[in-house]
Amino acid sequence: MSGPHPDTYAPRPVAGAGIVVFRGEDVLLIRRGKPPYEGEWSLPGGKIEYGETAAEAALRELAEETGTTARIAGLIDVIDSIGAREPGRPGDWHYVLVDFAGVWTGGEPVAADDVSEAGFFPYDEAVAMTRWDKTRDVIGRARAIVEAQADPALSAPQSAS
Repeated sequence: MSGPHPDTYAPRPVAGAGIVVFRGEDVLLIRRGKPPYEGEWSLPGGKIEYGETAAEAALRELAEETGTTARIAGLIDVIDSIGAREPGRPGDWHYVLVDFAGVWTGGEPVAADDVSEAGFFPYDEAVAMTRWDKTRDVIGRARAIVEAQADPALSAPQSAS
């Protein structure tokens, strides 16, 4: 009998969830306290735990990292974050991130867990503070989801005349 199948110990992507939280026109950002992207402004989020849905993970991470709560307004996208060690070599990390749009429901942001700072920032400022183009993209897409829900005329089906 031979040893374990060669794929048994192969590196695997890590599932994570994040949330773009709006309070009015302001966006909640956190400053990462650990790699990847240590010191960078980003969105609350982290690893999905076994038995937890992506939405549950996003809300749990939000509470753990910022002390705030939100309701999920919708799914934005699934994004890959792959860190390259050297050109042509496997990445140092590979996260598959499930990003949600959310609306703030309570709490004032306080940095906790693996976050060094947390706060709400005006939309344009929040977008400018984030370095990763995919983060800026999901913030914009979250805004569209939240605005559509806030204006029933934008989200209601149109009747045929």
